[in-house]
Amino acid sequence: MPRPPARPGRAPRLATILAGAAALAGTFAALPAAPRSGPAPETAEAAAGPAPLGTREETAPQRVVSMNLCTDQLAMLLAAPGQLHSVSYMAADPRASVLHARAGAYEANHGRAEEIFLMRPDLVIAGTYTTRETVAMLRRLGFRVEEFAPEATFADIRANLRRMGALLDRAPQAEALVAELDARLEAARAAPAEARPLAALRYAGSWSSGAGTLAHEIVSAAGLRNLAAELDLAGMARLPLERLVMGAPELLITGRPFSPPSLAEQTVRHPAIDPLLSRAAGAAISDSRWVCGAPFTAGAVEALARARRALTGVDRASLPSDPAASVAGLREFAR
Repeated sequence: MPRPPARPGRAPRLATILAGAAALAGTFAALPAAPRSGPAPETAEAAAGPAPLGTREETAPQRVVSMNLCTDQLAMLLAAPGQLHSVSYMAADPRASVLHARAGAYEANHGRAEEIFLMRPDLVIAGTYTTRETVAMLRRLGFRVEEFAPEATFADIRANLRRMGALLDRAPQAEALVAELDARLEAARAAPAEARPLAALRYAGSWSSGAGTLAHEIVSAAGLRNLAAELDLAGMARLPLERLVMGAPELLITGRPFSPPSLAEQTVRHPAIDPLLSRAAGAAISDSRWVCGAPFTAGAVEALARARRALTGVDRASLPSDPAASVAGLREFAR
């Protein structure tokens, strides 16, 4: 059977596609080679083993790109002038980033492999949940990518600060930040004999933070008990309205409401909570201090420690008197 005639214009289009692919390949080939993490050439220095990170000037990266909100902020705190090139776009969001005012000094990225590739970094920093396709592709292309797990404890914060300091060759600066964190936590700590009021974390959609979360660590470090943890909830979990009311917490901690408000936030303003608020104090939180672990996390602890002291009679005047204002987050201890 004779072959059907070729569709008109198909061959020219194919030729155009192939030519474009060849041109793109030539463009990539013309770019400087990306730093690779493969074996180094055999030299006397290599035979002696690698020097500890940060002991030689050439080990300090000079063009660093961060793709994660939490690593953004660690890098902004620790990087030397000119060392950090780009941070994620989330770093400029004041609702999520404590250091949003600093983020404008760096080029923003959206975690896409092509934009990171063209930045030609010698170190890429990501979170363990950051855009997995991008991380895998950058590694295949030979870029050095270091991943940081989210902080769930203050020990995690210290470890990540020290690791970031080592990667950026800024270990002394990292130790200074760890010392600052520890000093602020110690100052906020409750005395052994001091009462530990019961607090409840209440987010939009009836979510709360139980054991194994950074929020739980913040509440505990401030000398409070966490209702979700006492109900055997772990991680991010739903705290039903009924269990919240029956738990009768002395402090209700909510997030700052978004504007315009969402339907998920209506549970925070449920009428069943009004009697609870008539007995409990409310403390609105600055969400950005609770998202990532860093020295500024101590600010959230200090805010709750002030609320605890007010509850136990040390500074009763600092509590908001209007329950509605507590729920709406109009008074903010964390500022």
